Amino acid sequence: MLQLPILDDSPASQLQVLKGSGTGKGTYAFISLGCPKNLVDSEKMLGSLALDGYTLVSQPEEADFVIVNTCGFIDESRKESKAVIQEMLDLKKEGKTRGVIVAGCLPERVGGSLLEEMPEIDHIVGVFGRDEITKVAERLVGGHREQRELFRPAAVRAMDDRARLRITPSHYAYLKISEGCDRTCTFCSIPKMRGKHVTKPIEMVVEEAQELTRDGVRELILVAQDTTYYGMDYYGEVRLAELLRQLEKVDNVDWIRLMYLYPVNFTDEVIDTIAGSGKILPYLDMPLQHINSQVLKRMQRRVNREKTVELVGKLRERIPNLVLRTTFIVGFPGETDEQFEELCDFVQETRFERMGVFPYSLEPGTPAVKLDGHLPEDVKIERRDALMEIQQQIAFDWGQNMVDYELDCIIDEASDEPGVWIGRTFADAPEIDGTVLVQGENLEPGQMVPVTIVEADEYDLVAVVSEEE
Repeated sequence: MLQLPILDDSPASQLQVLKGSGTGKGTYAFISLGCPKNLVDSEKMLGSLALDGYTLVSQPEEADFVIVNTCGFIDESRKESKAVIQEMLDLKKEGKTRGVIVAGCLPERVGGSLLEEMPEIDHIVGVFGRDEITKVAERLVGGHREQRELFRPAAVRAMDDRARLRITPSHYAYLKISEGCDRTCTFCSIPKMRGKHVTKPIEMVVEEAQELTRDGVRELILVAQDTTYYGMDYYGEVRLAELLRQLEKVDNVDWIRLMYLYPVNFTDEVIDTIAGSGKILPYLDMPLQHINSQVLKRMQRRVNREKTVELVGKLRERIPNLVLRTTFIVGFPGETDEQFEELCDFVQETRFERMGVFPYSLEPGTPAVKLDGHLPEDVKIERRDALMEIQQQIAFDWGQNMVDYELDCIIDEASDEPGVWIGRTFADAPEIDGTVLVQGENLEPGQMVPVTIVEADEYDLVAVVSEEE
């Protein structure tokens, strides 16, 4: 999760027209929590506030007001969001800031009850009120305490994410291709917060990609709630392959990375497009959640073991050098010891290069709450730890196998050690995967360099710049 009340050290290339447009309306600090899709919303709000004349400062104590863009996905994230909100409210109580605005998924999830629980919050803004954040800021600065809630219906047309003030380093950016989700997974609350699936038209996505690359982006990271469903609602058929082909034509893009691929609608056309591309990375983030067919049915994933194994095999066979990232939920209601062992065996056999495991979180209002067989928390935690122990060795083995390979590496930032830089290969998504410690001189963030892997250090790699560079 990204927490940021800082932007003043962002690269100069990032939408300077926005950043330099403050005209003295007031100062604000911004804290962004949650997933990359939420991050895009944060960047859009930052852009709107900059265009309207508000000035971003690095510390909440120096701001007229603070905005917290929250996550409401699971109980743990809601607790984190509330803890950050309370920290900002404490600053307000001490007279160090005048007001606190809470935006995003948490107010969308719990509604006006958030103001009842935390009455010192000045205003709350739901997910689909983000484009009106300047109106809310104006009300706060003007001292208006009525109409403290701003909620709008879920989007029926794609939200325009252009003109963002980006939080990410200048060389990579998240590109949201759709909003919401039409899946009915029994454990998930996202449709309640984000609404139904709404595709962003291809031409709008391409225009945003062009804007980002003009701003220095070399790596586009495609995100959505359900990436493989792209186009179904707007075009009447999935259009991910066509979108990818159009994005390949965008100038100055080196890498296109795909995240949140649901294991349905993964067409042969999409596979062939990825396999034949020089820009789309052979890195696929495809949350599977489980492998046992009965558990998948109770999750309402609309896929079973046979189809999952078939798809993974097809991807491995047809996409050279594929790196697969997935996530699993353990301790789902009714999950037996035998079903968990089946999952462990599947992970051992499939050897995912990247994997995350989450203990099932009981989410109020989701269908899974009514299922029988809810498991004790300690059992869920034990299963998570056992599965991650299996995966840890697989990941370490993969790292060892990379030693002596030469790979392209994108430099993210300088390390604390002189002559050592932190970078990533095609196999590493920012924030969630490992990094590469690159030994080299005269490098800079955003630079793409060939490196030779010389050592594996648990989840990370150590490399030197290749001789020809």
